[in-house]
Amino acid sequence: MQIPLNTNSCLYRCQARRLLQLHPFLLPCSTAFRFPTLRPLRCRAMASSPLSVQVRDIIDLTPKETQIFQKHLEVVRHFSLPTQLHVAGGWVRDKLLGKECYDIDIALDDMLGREFCEKVNDYLSYTGEEKQGIGVIQCNPDQSKHLETARMRLFDEWIAFVNLSRFGTAEEDAYRRDLTINSLFYNINTSSVEDFTGRGIEDLKSGKIVTPLPPKDTFLDDPLRVLRAIRFGARFGFILDEDLKLAASCDDVRAAIADKISRERIGHEIDLMISDNEPVKAMTYICDLLLFSVVFSLSSNVKPAISEECDRDEHRRLYLYAALFLPFRKTLYEGGKARKLKLLEQREINHVFNPLKTVISAANYIPVVNHIFRYSLKLRASDADTVVSIHSAVEKFISLIPFIESSENTQISEAEWGIEILDLPVTSKLRILTGLLLREIKGFWRVALMVSTLLYPSDINHAEDISKNNIQLDKRRKVFEMVENAIVGLGLEEVWELKPLVNGKDIMNVLQLKSGGPLVKDWQQKLVQWQLAHPSGTAEDCLDWMRQKRAKRS
Repeated sequence: MQIPLNTNSCLYRCQARRLLQLHPFLLPCSTAFRFPTLRPLRCRAMASSPLSVQVRDIIDLTPKETQIFQKHLEVVRHFSLPTQLHVAGGWVRDKLLGKECYDIDIALDDMLGREFCEKVNDYLSYTGEEKQGIGVIQCNPDQSKHLETARMRLFDEWIAFVNLSRFGTAEEDAYRRDLTINSLFYNINTSSVEDFTGRGIEDLKSGKIVTPLPPKDTFLDDPLRVLRAIRFGARFGFILDEDLKLAASCDDVRAAIADKISRERIGHEIDLMISDNEPVKAMTYICDLLLFSVVFSLSSNVKPAISEECDRDEHRRLYLYAALFLPFRKTLYEGGKARKLKLLEQREINHVFNPLKTVISAANYIPVVNHIFRYSLKLRASDADTVVSIHSAVEKFISLIPFIESSENTQISEAEWGIEILDLPVTSKLRILTGLLLREIKGFWRVALMVSTLLYPSDINHAEDISKNNIQLDKRRKVFEMVENAIVGLGLEEVWELKPLVNGKDIMNVLQLKSGGPLVKDWQQKLVQWQLAHPSGTAEDCLDWMRQKRAKRS
């Protein structure tokens, strides 16, 4: 089914400046992982050159969409309702852009969403069809959630229903939307697209992110709209309107984001940006609009103090978070709930945060990245633990890379790692250190290695010239490939799956102990090192070495 649209389609090239160029270099792991052009994440002027976007003259409904809309019209006719049904927002936008969208929100002009859902169920009963469950999300003005929303499932799709009574009419609702490109309506009753603001289609064609009303008014009504403007601007490569940028970065709006929006809603928007197609562009917008410290709110008690300048798959997602928060990898805060958090071990903290020149207690200090995930974004605790572990592994990779690069017997400081390495040849020490590192970070070791190339080699300058950028990318790619090949060559690619040759009971027998304890744990760690140094060794070889070592001590 096709719906006519009174507009001329036009096609011309989109030339928005890309802040991150993704090259088709894939890591040889189970999940495709692209190696990006690497440059420090810092604030840059946002693109302002004019764009043009292809917008369709007609909207093509899928068979399922036709079924859904037809069912709604049957309900209206059966009960002789005067209700006007409008599909609102993103679905209309995406359809005009030729993209599929499964997020159907229907605006009702004369009844609540749950009331219409009940009518739908009454009609389903009348026709002998199965009733569907109804979910209701209550309005919460304090959190800028002004309208009650009802949801039900039809033809295996979730449909949301909301009443327009707060704004009166669809036209008034259109002006209260976040962006003009999201203010378009599809009238199910008349099968037509309606552009009540008079500029939704125009801004869609010209690739502009604009608010229907003055941007400051729009943002203060619901401050989350700032992040939505950023997300859609980054996703589509659209230009943020100058007035919109000024409003988004003003003190009143920044304060409203911090005070009025729940951390769960902020975290959800940030996660959508990170999982979308242009995460770095979105984060750059956040920096350019001076929103970084508002969005990623930090504890006030951090050490060292934060500089004013810092204002689709799981591996890719956490890589981007690890890269984004890399400047905070050595920043801590003192928190009262530290005992409830899964922290780095004491030796890990002292290694990673050594530049603080203080003795840090794991019971009192927490990596600030943990705070950002848990309290600023309200995301999973496991994500925080993983990113902190990646940052720890990055520091170790940076100390290992020269060790791997050098053809000579380069020494590495064991004190930096916080462990005592067995007295073995240099080549064996390399296998031990690398193996221990991979056993800590496990399947995220390629992610940690990738992030480490943001910091190593340190003599690569971050040039603006694209040709020089490609040369720098090539240098970093070679570092990555060199270390990865060395790890694979050492047979350590999945070393965390390595099972100990001897167990605690065997160790206790050699030590003639009746129960375990710190001494057994200490020997377990030594035997893991021995096993890494002797990949072909047997359990008996391992125990013989332990007996010899113990005999020398006595």
